[in-house]
Amino acid sequence: MRKERANPDWLVARIAARQHGVVSFQQLIAAGLDPSGIWRRVRAGRLHRIHRGVYAVGHRNLTHQGWWMAAVLACGQGAVLSHRSAAMHWGLLNPTNGPVDVTIPTRGGRRRRQGIRVHRSTCLTPKAATIRQGIPTTTPARTILDLRRVVDRPTLEAAIAQAEIRRLPIPALHGIHHAPTRSELERRFLRLCRRHGLPKPEVNVRVGPYEVDFLWRDRRLIVETDGWETHGTRSAFEADRARDVELKSLRYEVVRVTYWQVAQDPAHVAAVLRRLFSHRAGLGN
Repeated sequence: MRKERANPDWLVARIAARQHGVVSFQQLIAAGLDPSGIWRRVRAGRLHRIHRGVYAVGHRNLTHQGWWMAAVLACGQGAVLSHRSAAMHWGLLNPTNGPVDVTIPTRGGRRRRQGIRVHRSTCLTPKAATIRQGIPTTTPARTILDLRRVVDRPTLEAAIAQAEIRRLPIPALHGIHHAPTRSELERRFLRLCRRHGLPKPEVNVRVGPYEVDFLWRDRRLIVETDGWETHGTRSAFEADRARDVELKSLRYEVVRVTYWQVAQDPAHVAAVLRRLFSHRAGLGN
């Protein structure tokens, strides 16, 4: 313990290592530095100011987690990552650069901070927050509830779908279907085909004993769109695989895509289909 107290830089490095490379002013003081010592390290390039009272240790090349942690530290005691940023942290949305969403448990208090989107809430109870990878973050359930106020419906539905895939506990939201209707998913997939210059498929047609979602007869190619609510059980999994084997025996290639892939990664879906079209040219009757 004496060695640790005599070496504040070693303590700072340990704190930064568990906080994705960032530390707060209060933590620097607790580690044994005084304000003049902090200023000397800033001038020497050993500390880098990220927000008022928050520093990156050694360099500013932070991960998304580092920027999220820095924003939470900057907002003080009780602050948690929330809304879009929490959804990214839980893997419900793809990480992007931009302002970090942080919720603080009060209606008043701190002024705006550059690079941080502050949300104030008097109903942020301890049960609505947790620690994920060292970062105070709203729970999956609270994240979804917050997210529905700041994103459009397709984005919310995609986030809910990801939460279900990851088996995260989320609330049942009145008026929000966790999976799209069949017609809605069909519209999205057909729009994907149009936007990416793919041939228009036949929709809901019979192949052998089965009705398939989308068919390119000249390529003997079938696309099935899987929703969690109808395909997320053991019996559905087994039935889908038996169906695929039967269709393959009839010389059809079966590709399964999820609602999340259609909504959030259409370019990848289109690229896969384009390659299959090229490989399967001339296979039709």
